[in-house]
Amino acid sequence: MAHVGKLFNTNFLEYASYVIKDRAIPDLDDGLKPVQRRILHTLFSVDDGKFHKVANIVGHTMQYHPHGDASIYSALVVLANKDLFIEKQGNFGSLLTGDPASAARYIECRLLSLAKKVLYRPEITEYVDSYDGRNKEPVVFPAKIPVVLIQGAEGIAVGMSTKILPHNFNEVLEALQKALKDEPFELYPDFQTGGLVDVSDYQDGMGKVLVRAKVDVSDPKRILIRELPYGTTTESLISSIENAAKKNKIRIAGIQDYTTDQVEIEIYLARNVHSAEVLDALYAFTDCEVSISVNLLVIQDNKPVLMTVSEVIRHHAEKLVEILRAELKVEQKQLEDRLHARTLERIFVEERIYKKIESMKTHRGVTDAVIKGFEPFHDEIKREVTEEDVERLLKIPIRRISLYDINKNRQEIEEIQGRLGEIKKHLGKIKDYAVSFLGDLLETYGALYPRRSKIGFFEKVDAKDVVQRDIPLLYDDSTGYLGTEVKSGKRLFDVSPYDRVLAIRKNGVYSVIDVPEKLFIDKGMHFCCLAEKEALQKIVFTILYKDKQKGNVYLKRCKIEQFILGRSYTLVPEDTIILSLTTREDVVFELKYKPKPRLKVLEESFDISDYLVKGVKAQGVRLSAKDLASAKMLKKKKQ
Repeated sequence: MAHVGKLFNTNFLEYASYVIKDRAIPDLDDGLKPVQRRILHTLFSVDDGKFHKVANIVGHTMQYHPHGDASIYSALVVLANKDLFIEKQGNFGSLLTGDPASAARYIECRLLSLAKKVLYRPEITEYVDSYDGRNKEPVVFPAKIPVVLIQGAEGIAVGMSTKILPHNFNEVLEALQKALKDEPFELYPDFQTGGLVDVSDYQDGMGKVLVRAKVDVSDPKRILIRELPYGTTTESLISSIENAAKKNKIRIAGIQDYTTDQVEIEIYLARNVHSAEVLDALYAFTDCEVSISVNLLVIQDNKPVLMTVSEVIRHHAEKLVEILRAELKVEQKQLEDRLHARTLERIFVEERIYKKIESMKTHRGVTDAVIKGFEPFHDEIKREVTEEDVERLLKIPIRRISLYDINKNRQEIEEIQGRLGEIKKHLGKIKDYAVSFLGDLLETYGALYPRRSKIGFFEKVDAKDVVQRDIPLLYDDSTGYLGTEVKSGKRLFDVSPYDRVLAIRKNGVYSVIDVPEKLFIDKGMHFCCLAEKEALQKIVFTILYKDKQKGNVYLKRCKIEQFILGRSYTLVPEDTIILSLTTREDVVFELKYKPKPRLKVLEESFDISDYLVKGVKAQGVRLSAKDLASAKMLKKKKQ
């Protein structure tokens, strides 16, 4: 058993780690989950500027992805609908209506230029073997922008989940610029579906936001919904409105969906109902208002880490500097190699060094002759002439030597030297260069990503505040049932689904409960009322009760000020009978006693206002020890 337990624990941990790192949680550095990274890697490898069938891309991606084509296809559709890295052709579904995409064989895609600009740089990308060892795939892309914040992400792993809201492209890049300049910045979500967003509790990506549909109530008899809250579709929103109408939470006459590429849902209101009156109920009982909790969990250094939005921005500001420095050094090395090659070519042709090999009979002699021929020009050549350089020079065709353009060569060398000077300058002021790079991105692509969601501050509408009390609460004394689904009996008062009621049973046991549909209370229930705390604390209960064994009669006055929902309490001691219970203040109790020898007083009246209101656990005041014949509650006579 110990071996099995150890085996189970090991396998479970490996599985959990795999799901967390390789499936569900995005990487901080490029903001992508593994399947998304493999899709983009495939698109980079087959990119020829033309559209590719999605089915073809899915097939190519399966070389790297250990799972089936369905997961790749759905991930590609989701990634393409972000409108950031992939250009679509065909029906990729609709974020507004929730309609699915067409089959992979009917739709096409290709990379957008932004993807090549900010993700693709093979020279500084680390590659590892694919799952079957036949191919290479990137560990992460050297992303120059925080993709994880721009796209957002959602995923559920073993024991943890992530919910990262999307942010505006321009605002994210501007925040990066400010971070590079050590200036303060703030960043809030922005959604493709638009709508309104309250960010007062966003807490830098560690809290929650409240999102609302954009609603037009200018017409008093109809409501127009023109933008959706994040996470909803026209179908889910209409369904929530219809469900609320069926439960009588909002009163509408009909609803129509005219959505095309823009949202337009028209709600027709019932007679004598106006749009301004329905708006709060619409927010309270439908998906027109949604609260979204945020959980910014990412993979950093191969481990899941919770971060704030500001921390992500600062991390990427440092990462951008590293990536740009690495790119500049790669370009610098390539230009230096080109400069060396062009300088050798010019000297080789201009100074006719190739003439020195005419008398040589061995390969070694040829190589040595060329290398020796460059010795007088040591000051012009920045590095040592190698055998590889000689081999390249010897492969120059005679035709190219005869047509060699010295001026063109010198011009190219000047251009290379000019660019090397620029690179040296950029490396010296790398942060300024990073700010400038972001500025170029904003100028080129910024107009494509305007802010769609309007930031505002609004309080969440509490359903209890706008619900109507229009459901009858009935009590059937013949069966002892209380509830909204009781078919016959006495109608006590109207309630809402969010109300609570206080019920005092025949034996003096009381409890506060949610409004029941049908609950057995007991026959002869003494009292029932709405259990609104402030109102309940003002009610004084007056109870006349009798001791079963001794026959003593007591009077108790109390308030019910504290309670736990659903718990039962007692108003009177055990082995007693409640003779009367009232909440009125203008009454007296008239007690009549059984005639007995030497008993002169056979009737007494007790004004309840003469007795103190005590705690609910206190015992009542004894009124009489005589044998009781009857007890009546009478209205106090006016003085």
